Amino acid sequence: MSKTIDRLVLFIKEIGLSARQFDISIGTANGYTLRMHKNKASVGSDVIEKIISTYPQINLVWLITGKGDMFLSKESKHEKKDVDLGALEKLIEQKIENKLTEDNSELVQRLLDEINKEIELTRKKLKD
Repeated sequence: MSKTIDRLVLFIKEIGLSARQFDISIGTANGYTLRMHKNKASVGSDVIEKIISTYPQINLVWLITGKGDMFLSKESKHEKKDVDLGALEKLIEQKIENKLTEDNSELVQRLLDEINKEIELTRKKLKD
């Protein structure tokens, strides 16, 4: 019997996303889906809530039990794919921007620390 994670991987392939893109789209850690699939682990209710919120076209009964169709309706399968990819692009851009800002903040702080150390050393030398 297949598990929820197996059906989730099928869904991800069906909508044309990579596992990484899917993880980003629902706000889970990078590698979450592949790690869960590899370990045949259970998908938590909090993740299922994120999936349903992000992908309302997925049939929750199918996801959890395997019964019924993957999608609630045939039209939503194709309509949602384009919308999700656009939103996903924006989300990825935002995450990249946040990471760059975070990295730049750390770099600026290290430079300021180095400058302050140099100033302190210079003051000590001038006093001696």
